[in-house]
Amino acid sequence: MKRLHMHVSVPNIEQAVAFYTTLFDASPVVVKDDYAKWMLDDPRVNLAVSSRARGTGIDHVGIQVDAPDELAALATRLKAAGNTTFDQEATTCCYANSDKSWVTDTAGVRWETFFTHGEATSYGEDEVLPDPADSACCAPRAACC
Repeated sequence: MKRLHMHVSVPNIEQAVAFYTTLFDASPVVVKDDYAKWMLDDPRVNLAVSSRARGTGIDHVGIQVDAPDELAALATRLKAAGNTTFDQEATTCCYANSDKSWVTDTAGVRWETFFTHGEATSYGEDEVLPDPADSACCAPRAACC
């Protein structure tokens, strides 16, 4: 089953945790000095907030899958539609180990499709992804998780 993912860059983690905890009436499942994550069933969303991204606001959206074959199917559909994807295997980001496929939509919104296969003790490295201006079509710009 798939889950919608949203990553919001915030100026203050404590304030964001208080706001989203109140909004969803649920505590985050992960809380770090620079990051927090909620895995909600109603609505079915993986909401992450961090103080590490480029600017405040929506950093990226995505689809989290439960199995590697679901990730492969999504990436195949994106490529079949003519989109350039940036694929990452065994990457560490947002205190998790994941395989990912990134794409930028026609409006410039960065989308991350990913399968998480474990937790990590560090946030991970912020990935520098290809610039869309350097490719034939819409590759993601930058960031993580």
